[in-house]
Amino acid sequence: MDTVDNIESDLWLEIYLKYMDIGEDIGVPDDFTNSEMVTGMWWRHLLAGGVAGAVSRTCTAPLDRVKVYLQVHGSRQCKIVSCVKYMWREGGLSSYWRGNGINVLKIGPETALKFMAYEQVKRAIKGRDNRELCIYERFVAGSIAGGVSQSVIYPLEVLKTRLALRRTGEFKGVIDAAQKIHKQAGLKSFYRGYIPNLIGILPYAGIDLAVYETLKNHYLRTHAKDEQPSIGLLIFCGSASSTAGQVCSYPLALVRTRLQAQVTPANGQNNMVGIFKDILDREGLRGLYRGLLPNFIKVVPAVSISYVVYEHVRSALGVNMT
Repeated sequence: MDTVDNIESDLWLEIYLKYMDIGEDIGVPDDFTNSEMVTGMWWRHLLAGGVAGAVSRTCTAPLDRVKVYLQVHGSRQCKIVSCVKYMWREGGLSSYWRGNGINVLKIGPETALKFMAYEQVKRAIKGRDNRELCIYERFVAGSIAGGVSQSVIYPLEVLKTRLALRRTGEFKGVIDAAQKIHKQAGLKSFYRGYIPNLIGILPYAGIDLAVYETLKNHYLRTHAKDEQPSIGLLIFCGSASSTAGQVCSYPLALVRTRLQAQVTPANGQNNMVGIFKDILDREGLRGLYRGLLPNFIKVVPAVSISYVVYEHVRSALGVNMT
């Protein structure tokens, strides 16, 4: 019995490290073993992952805010260093964490919605068959689940972006920000950038999943089949796959952020296609990757912090793992 539990724990560790929460929100959800579902251990895994994600996001929040600022206001003259200096002058040390509170608060509902939707879609795909899903079926189920969760919590994404970009004194808090955004253009303000965000789920989740499986399977082919991949290898595979997914979906994320911030190009374009064209005309292909560097810089510390915190929280919750 202990051997079976250890194997199931190893499988969960691999899945968790693969989809560790580093604040990107559109990865394929987690799988759980039958034993974890029956015993109720799944909610402890989700809770431990949520706490780990909250700590990880808080620790890397300054890099995330720099990324958002560069996505919206970045230019050849506005670099990372000048952006950091401006934030310090404008709001002091605390300004680097603007928008982080709501970014942490939305982890819970987003994770729960994604998990529930994923389980329902998996059941629909399998029907009466009790087989395991293949990689392509997991991709479809994960993409649909990500779309459902994002559709529900997307207004919080808009609030997070607007709070991250706010000037000192612009909003008194989350409620004040929500009221002012609603007053500007009604409920549709909370879904600005929704289309590129939804489209971005497909390349991000698909490439993330494919790269991870390719790297892991290559390792298994070149080593003993009964040898379990090390934690370091799993973290490397997860970081590499997440990075590859971000590179391919980043232009959509940039356009989404600009729409969320209600920042429109000089020619008055305020839709996805118009912003794409304007960026390409004024800045070329490079302009679609403004803010990518701080996003890359935060991957390794985010994954490392998340893993360490997760290990401590799951131990406190009594989740045994080899």
